[in-house]
Amino acid sequence: MSALQPHLLDGKQLYYSFLAGSYNVFENQKHLNSINVFPVPDADTGTNLASTFRSIVENTVPSHSIKQTSAAIAEAAIVGARGNSGIIIAQFLYGFSNEISDSEHLTLKDFAISMKKAVEYAYKAISNPVEGTIITVLREWAEFIYLIHEKYESFELLLKESLQKAKESLARTPEMLKVLAASNVVDAGAKGFVIFLEGITEFFQKETLKKILSITTRKEEVPQVIVAEHENTLYRYCTEAFLSLENPVDQPLKEYLESMGDSLVLAGPPRRMRMHIHTNEPAAVFAALADRGRIISQKVDDMYKQNEIARNRKHNIALVIDSTCDLPLEIIDRHQIHVVPLNVFFGEQQFLDRVTITQDKFFEMLETSADYPTSSQPSIKDLNNTFSYLCSHYDSVIALHLSAALSGTWANSLKAAQSIAGESGKRIDVINSRHLSGTFGLVAMRIAQAIENGWTQEQIMQQVEQWKDNARVLVGIRSLDSFIKGGRVSATRGFVGKLLGLRPIVAMSKEGKAELLKKAFSQKGNLKMIMKIIKKDLQHKKLWKYNITHAANPETAQWFAGELEKLTGQKPEFIMELSPVVTISVGKGSVAVSYMTE
Repeated sequence: MSALQPHLLDGKQLYYSFLAGSYNVFENQKHLNSINVFPVPDADTGTNLASTFRSIVENTVPSHSIKQTSAAIAEAAIVGARGNSGIIIAQFLYGFSNEISDSEHLTLKDFAISMKKAVEYAYKAISNPVEGTIITVLREWAEFIYLIHEKYESFELLLKESLQKAKESLARTPEMLKVLAASNVVDAGAKGFVIFLEGITEFFQKETLKKILSITTRKEEVPQVIVAEHENTLYRYCTEAFLSLENPVDQPLKEYLESMGDSLVLAGPPRRMRMHIHTNEPAAVFAALADRGRIISQKVDDMYKQNEIARNRKHNIALVIDSTCDLPLEIIDRHQIHVVPLNVFFGEQQFLDRVTITQDKFFEMLETSADYPTSSQPSIKDLNNTFSYLCSHYDSVIALHLSAALSGTWANSLKAAQSIAGESGKRIDVINSRHLSGTFGLVAMRIAQAIENGWTQEQIMQQVEQWKDNARVLVGIRSLDSFIKGGRVSATRGFVGKLLGLRPIVAMSKEGKAELLKKAFSQKGNLKMIMKIIKKDLQHKKLWKYNITHAANPETAQWFAGELEKLTGQKPEFIMELSPVVTISVGKGSVAVSYMTE
């Protein structure tokens, strides 16, 4: 700390104080998750706050100028904010950076005035502010600083006394919210802010930078919280987006968003905003936002699933899949499987596979968009957040992903797992399924059932290679259009193929690559050839389960179901639509039969 000017704050001091506060939050995110009961008990407040502050730590370059550093901190917070509390803090920091003058240093008086004004920004961002939450503690802390700043001549003493006020405000949150009192906890977001302030206060009490950077933060003891009966939320999905808008959000758009759910927060500059809402229709929300500008990034969390984990976790091992794994929601919910979506792009418009774009919407855009869709893997940051959250609730994690030969999802997941495993001390195994769609789903079901049957993670890892080897998928391609538009078949060869009525059958190789298995020259011939291959394959093998997936072709899917039931005596485990990401590759009308032998 600068001992020569204790009454002034420069940019580098601000940055390093944020480092200290952020690391305190990182160390205590499990505790914050454990006490999260409002607005819904989804047990992710610690993870969301950690993600928000991690964005500040990783994306801010400090300078001596307090204005430049505070602006960089606010920008990083807006970009990386997650969850209701994270976005409120980001808006508060945006207000703070906007209100301070363009100078090298900040006086105690200027600091107090800016903090008080920043609270107004935070309140304006929230559609329906609820007292007894983080916004209350922010306000009372900032108002207290404004009242007492003239008493002190150093930031160290000012922050030390104001921290006590924040703790008192936090302790009163159960008096304002019955759900907190019923569960005997304080508000998790407000607690996270106080933990952040504790780290900052400790920073100002250290004598040298070396000591500051070697702070060993105090971990809160994680209590056994008994979550009281909570009024079920009407909305399932916590939906967020980072937006680049052509025009600021107007009243009609705000009213539309309010009609789509609750807990609406709009934070940041008018044309570069972070949006948060609880809704049952994330796809409709994103459709409205896409009409107003560009969606830079987005996140949708399943609060129903998070609530189940917090209150009724079935197992000690978490199973993670990505959205190219075809499994019905009923199976996913029954086994408490966690899904990480891939990204779908139509030009600059981004969507989350199966979450913010449905197959119907996908085909509508396929007809109207000038751009042929593309896909991309989840970012390492998103996977970090997933693993960090799961490690705060489970003893270990298994992540199963689509073939590494088809996507970088497995590679990104492995990097994220290594990082979070080192940070949490938890075991995370990342598996290259070498499969896609229905066979991916069958391997996931095997793992889920093994977890339910009490298998250890080591036992599952020893058996999973055999399950992968026993799975096979046959995809009947109706049209070569997707292969031509996607660049995998030249226009000339595609023209000839279409002229000949070519209907290829695609399978997955042992290395997890898509390969041409057979060629038929009619739709009827394609179907018969697939059945012939399956019949031959099952002559000397015992079938475990099979499923059928399709891209807007339920009639053919049902035909296969009838033929396969005659052949095997078993009904399909499920019939469902392919994910948009998979449909990009195989095209409309395609049907896949996936099966696994014992």
